[in-house]
Amino acid sequence: MTQTLSTTDLKNGATRRLAEYAASIQYEQLPTELVELTKRCILDTLGVTIGASSLAEEGRLTYEYVKELGGKPESTILGYGGKAPAAWATFVNGSLGHMLDYDDVGGGHVSIPTVLPAFAIAEKLGGVSGKELITAIAVGTDIMVRLDRAVPIHDWTMTEGWFATQLFGFVGSAAVAGRLLKLDADQMENALGIGFNQMSGSRQMAVGEATHMRSMQAGFCGQGGVAAALLAQKGITGPKEILEGRYGLFRTYVRTEDPDWDELVGELGTRFRLLETHGFKVWPSCGYTRPTNAAVLEMLNEGLKKEDVESVVIAGGTGGTQLLSEPAELKRRPQLAIDAKYSIPFTTAIMLSKGTVALRHYTDEALQDPEVLAMADRVSYRAIPEEQKTSRVPIVEVTTKDGRFISKQMASVPGDAKNPVGWPEIEAKFRDTTTFSATPISNDRVEQAITLVRGLEGSGDATEVIRVLAGE
Repeated sequence: MTQTLSTTDLKNGATRRLAEYAASIQYEQLPTELVELTKRCILDTLGVTIGASSLAEEGRLTYEYVKELGGKPESTILGYGGKAPAAWATFVNGSLGHMLDYDDVGGGHVSIPTVLPAFAIAEKLGGVSGKELITAIAVGTDIMVRLDRAVPIHDWTMTEGWFATQLFGFVGSAAVAGRLLKLDADQMENALGIGFNQMSGSRQMAVGEATHMRSMQAGFCGQGGVAAALLAQKGITGPKEILEGRYGLFRTYVRTEDPDWDELVGELGTRFRLLETHGFKVWPSCGYTRPTNAAVLEMLNEGLKKEDVESVVIAGGTGGTQLLSEPAELKRRPQLAIDAKYSIPFTTAIMLSKGTVALRHYTDEALQDPEVLAMADRVSYRAIPEEQKTSRVPIVEVTTKDGRFISKQMASVPGDAKNPVGWPEIEAKFRDTTTFSATPISNDRVEQAITLVRGLEGSGDATEVIRVLAGE
């Protein structure tokens, strides 16, 4: 018989309970479906990280900055090659991971602050098995999802002004690195506290024209998490009660006195909400564009012709929908790829004009495509008062030149848990993204990497896939 704990019981000692969980969970506790999902997350994350190495100018600048620092060659810098100290390799790789805005979602972008630190620490240590790597990543993503689901404020990342990826990533990545370093519960508690002590991720980085900081979120929190675990291993102490404390995460950052403590620490090791919340991106743009992309694609599949479109209105949705839609003049004419990916009018125009959204649609030349720009001028946003909303999903309303009105609101989007993609789609995406590696990767090595990740739980050295991709 399972004992149901009261809210007070769950709250008291919550941070310690999470630390004990992160330090003790074993591979055998992971459901088979979670192991398979984690492996797909690994392949997907490696691919989008490598792809950014030639497609994002800020990626090259970040790489050059770390290369100039020098230091002990511990962990591989993906896409470029060469090695750097584990924390700095994580900084570059984590920054690259979101530069294409093609990485997965679900409680923030959960894989870039977990997968990339895991490989950096595994390379530093050597001899880390596939099961150990999978377990560490699974516990890190679980913690990030738990933190996100515990927040009771609707649309909190907008109303409170944070990016969940960076804010929670400091704790999630610290748990990943700490698990691989085999920290005990006391050390893990310190690692989580040191990670918490570095928390950041204000949404100001994406107001108006997006800055490079929006794409580099997981570089900072991944580096911070790795450093936190390594410092804790040395004996450095961090703040305790970072979840339930007077100045803890929820009171200080999220500004709530009543997080959902069951979502946060209930059924640790047996309940994995990632299976319900995770989504892979099938289009390389911000997650808030996915419902509008899906709605437009369905309209096209049902017979809508691009030449018939008179106007498009994006109605309602979340605060994120509005943020990506206004001001219209900026969102219709993005000057950088990262701005275009963060624009619903521009991305909607791509889908209407091209019938899909792909990496090639965000090159410097593509940002000046007259067909897309003309279509973007027809896209506008209309707010719906909260009391009138029946859903948090935006409605796409199209008026045609002959006076027809078409409206579409999606229940799910491709890649979500309710509409999942499997290995074939993730492998195809990996083959595509790795073609953009700054240091070319042969087709044979790409296929070998896919095989290694698919069988990762049987590997005695999880970092073999990194050596294959780096051509070592």
